[in-house]
Parts: sequence; structure tokens; C-alpha cells
Amino acid sequence: MAPLIVFLLSLILFALFYHLLPAEVAVHFNMDGNPDNWLGREMTGITLLAPQLLFLLMALGIAWGVIRLDRRFSWSESGGVGTGRMVSFMGNILALPQLIILFAMLDILSYNSYQTHILPMWLFLIVVLGLLTAGLIMAGVVFFLKARRAMRGENPP
Repeated sequence: MAPLIVFLLSLILFALFYHLLPAEVAVHFNMDGNPDNWLGREMTGITLLAPQLLFLLMALGIAWGVIRLDRRFSWSESGGVGTGRMVSFMGNILALPQLIILFAMLDILSYNSYQTHILPMWLFLIVVLGLLTAGLIMAGVVFFLKARRAMRGENPP
């Protein structure tokens, strides 16, 4: 669901900003934040929305493939991770690069509509990577606690 939501949000935001964009849209910026590459309005839309659509299609393909594999090999839900969780994780993980593209799109639209940048891309990426690192650490702690409980022979609740 996450890739679909991010794609639809991107589509809606681009449609809302489209009338505010100049004929030539600044799409690349140097280190000072000044534009150094431009595209037409329509090509900008294609360039920003095509990767979003590609990630959505990849997420749907992954979910479809995992479900087909589950039916083919009859994996058991009681054996650990389970297909539902696997499909959810594998399909939704593609929303992360979509969010990064969405942020870049918002920055491009903001600059071309209001002549202001939202936030430097490097700062946004540090925040995203920090949140991912915190999530991985929490997942590692949960895994460690469950593994320790399993080694002791305790049944999880």
C-alpha cells in the first residue's frame, strides 16, 4: 500500500503545482542552490513521476511473486515470518526511494513556484538514514530478545 500511496501523493502534488510552474523548470541545482539545468514542464512531470510509477509496479510485482511462491510451496505461517509479513515488508520497502524522489520533486516544485528550497537534500537524507538506522537497531533488539527467549525454551506470547 505504501508505494501506491506515495505514487498517488506525487501525482496529486504535481497536478496541484503544474499551473504554477514556468515553461522552463529548474530541475538541477549546484551546491549553492542555484539552478544549472532546466526542462520543460511536461518533461519534468515525466521525469519525476516515471520513477514513482516504476517503483509502484516493482512493488506490485514483488507482492504478486511472493504470493505465487507461497501458493506453490505452501509455506506455513507458524514457521516464522509468514507470507503476510514478508509481502508487507518487501512491497512497502520500495516506498523509501519513492519518498526520496517525492522530496526532490517537492523541492523542485517549491523552487520553481516560490523561489525557495524546502531543505537541503543532504540534510533530508541524513534524517531518513538516521530514522532507518534507529529502525534497524530496534529490529535487531527485538530479534535478539526473541532469539534469547527461544533459546531458553520459552514460548512467545
